[in-house]
Amino acid sequence: MRGLQTRTARATPFYYGWVILGLSAIASCSSRPLMSVAVLTVFVVPMSEQFGWTRAQVAGAVSLGGVLAVVAAPLVGPVLDRYGSGMVVGISSGIAGLCAVALGAVNQIWLFYLVYVPGRATFASPLELGTSVAVSNWFIRRRPFALALNHVSQGSGLAIMPLVSQAIIGAWNWETAWYALGIWTIAVGVVPAMLLMARRPEDLGLEPDGGAGNTPAGRRTGSGRRPQNVADEINFTQRQAIRTRAFWLMMLFAFAGFIVQAGVSLHQVPHFVDQGVPPSVAVWTASTFAISQVPASIFWSALSQRFAARLMMPASGLVVAAGAITTAFASGIAVGVLGAFFLGFGVGGLHMIARLTWADYFGRLHLGVIRSWGLAAQVGGQALGPLAAGLAVDRVGSYEGAFLAFGVNLAVVSLLMLTATRPGRKAAGGGMGIESDAGGSTGSP
Repeated sequence: MRGLQTRTARATPFYYGWVILGLSAIASCSSRPLMSVAVLTVFVVPMSEQFGWTRAQVAGAVSLGGVLAVVAAPLVGPVLDRYGSGMVVGISSGIAGLCAVALGAVNQIWLFYLVYVPGRATFASPLELGTSVAVSNWFIRRRPFALALNHVSQGSGLAIMPLVSQAIIGAWNWETAWYALGIWTIAVGVVPAMLLMARRPEDLGLEPDGGAGNTPAGRRTGSGRRPQNVADEINFTQRQAIRTRAFWLMMLFAFAGFIVQAGVSLHQVPHFVDQGVPPSVAVWTASTFAISQVPASIFWSALSQRFAARLMMPASGLVVAAGAITTAFASGIAVGVLGAFFLGFGVGGLHMIARLTWADYFGRLHLGVIRSWGLAAQVGGQALGPLAAGLAVDRVGSYEGAFLAFGVNLAVVSLLMLTATRPGRKAAGGGMGIESDAGGSTGSP
């Protein structure tokens, strides 16, 4: 397939990285949201009421899928570094689509787990890694902008899919909604990615960012400045990365942040339905949570160009914490939508800044395997949050305490991130540039 990719890149009148971004955006808009908690939250009430499932039982599938993703992430990372994102994204899109179609036929909790858990693991691990690593590999100087555009597509999918799902459920039933979403994902997410998504620009004889507009190399790469070109990168191995303070702080931050993201977003619609808000109205909290991530991507991307990551990470975390605490005390839809906006706007920052910072701090050469460790922490939080909130409501009849605890915990961890400075060349043994498969350097000597 590299021959097809090379010919397509040569025939493309603009930088082929934008094609890679477009393919990632398609997957981020269709395949990734399918098994998200933003979509599942719309199905929680009709499915649990029809079959008599508890909220904790439904949330348990999300958590188990997260556990499976934690195991899968370190296995996916090396595949991405060696072969690229095309096969990973294409196959994962097919799995997610097939799982959604199968969900339309479940009628027992064990069948729900059997189908949803692998779909959730695919969402949380290979689709997240595949799309973000693909974009990061093709851009350095323009990486914040490219990642922001990719996240805009993801946020758009997260905003639209819950509304489409609720509309189909209202017009027909929840089974039809799962069928329709699954077929759509298979149709748009599989073939284009497998055929056209190349690993890195160097594989096709190209340079990151198209080679245009890169700033001069050789400037000091301090803790606050982003890399601007290949020679400016610091490429860490996995072993070198885990010896840095920043690596472990980013792992902790990912875990605490995504406890909130998944724990609150999955249960926000049931939280308001339990208080008498009609489902057709409560669903707007899920859509607000999702759609607020769209402008958030542009906002956090712009700030990331001006301020160090160690400042941006705690800022986004505190916004998420504010959203969780607001949602905890909200009893009406107006305040609920406000809390959902804060939550989504901050989560947009968590996604955007995490993807940017892992690549900026540790380079592209081993990004897949290094990023997979951060993703393992992220999906670990996504596994714990929904189950903890589900157990809380089943036990005490309210989500308030769980949401409040999530928010306070994240606020404390966010303040610790002020010390997460970018590791220097000494920590990476002086590594710079990026090597080809043959062992030669394509960066500056």
